[in-house]
Amino acid sequence: MSTTTDTPQVLRPDRKKTRVGLNILGLGIALVMVFPVYWLVVSALRPSREIRSYDQTLWPSSITFDNFVKAVDQPNFGTAVQSSLIVTITAVLGGMVIATLAALAIGRFRFFGRKPLVLILILVQMLPPTAMLIPIYAQLNAMGGIDEYWSLIVVYLVSTLPFATIMIRGFVVNIPVELEESAMVDGCTRFGAFRRVILPLLAPGLAAASIFALVNAWNEYLFAYILINDNSKYTLNVWLMTFTSERGTDYGALMAASTMIALPVVIFFMFVQKKMAAGLTSGAVKG
Repeated sequence: MSTTTDTPQVLRPDRKKTRVGLNILGLGIALVMVFPVYWLVVSALRPSREIRSYDQTLWPSSITFDNFVKAVDQPNFGTAVQSSLIVTITAVLGGMVIATLAALAIGRFRFFGRKPLVLILILVQMLPPTAMLIPIYAQLNAMGGIDEYWSLIVVYLVSTLPFATIMIRGFVVNIPVELEESAMVDGCTRFGAFRRVILPLLAPGLAAASIFALVNAWNEYLFAYILINDNSKYTLNVWLMTFTSERGTDYGALMAASTMIALPVVIFFMFVQKKMAAGLTSGAVKG
C-alpha cells in the first residue's frame, strides 16, 4: 500500500521569470493609468505660480487649498451641483427600476420576440452616442426639452438601459425559479416574492449596473452642453468651462474643481465595491 505526501509546488525557473515579468508589466500599466489622477490632485494642491512654472516636480514645494476655495467661489457652483445631483440621481434610480423590471421579464417569461429584443439591446449598446446626437436634439427641441432637466434625464436613462438590462438579466436567470415558486406557495404574491426573494439576490447586479449608470450620467458632457444653454442649469462638467475666459485659464481652480467632481463617484464606488465585484464575476456566467 503506497502513501502519498503533499509537497509544495515549486515553480520552474522559466515560469517564475514569466510571472515576475507579468507582474512588472501589470505594475507599469497601473502606474500609467494612475498617474493622470495623481497629477490632477497634485496640481489642485499647487500654488498658481508653480502650476505655470516650466520647472515642474512630482510633488509641490508647498501645499495650498486656495484653489479649492476659488473653485467653490466660482459663480453658479451651487446650482451646478444641484443640477448634476437632480439629473444623476433621477436617471440612475429610474434606470435601475426599469432595467430590473425589463431583465425580470426577459429572464423569467417566454414571450414572442424575446430573443430579438435581447439582440436589439445589444445592437443599440454598440451605437456611439454622437451618432444619435442630431436626431435626439431635433426630437427634444420639438418637444420643448431644451434647457429642461427632464431631457437630460431621459437621455441618460435610455443610454444606460441596454447594458443594465443585460447585466441584471444574467443574475435573474441564475436565481432558481423554485425560490420564487416556494414563496408564492407560502402565500406571497408574485410582486411579494420578487420583493422578498428575488430583489435581495439581485443586489450585486444592481450595484454593478448602478456604478455604470452613475459614471455615465455624472461624467457626461456632450449632451449636457448641447441640451442645456441656461447658465443656472449647467451640470458640473459644463460648468467647468467657466474657468476659461479671455484672460486665460485658472488651471489650479480647474484642477481643484475636477478633483471635487470626481469624489462622489469614488465615494459611491467605495460603498458598493464588494457587491460590484460579485456582480462582475458572477452575473454574466450563464444565460
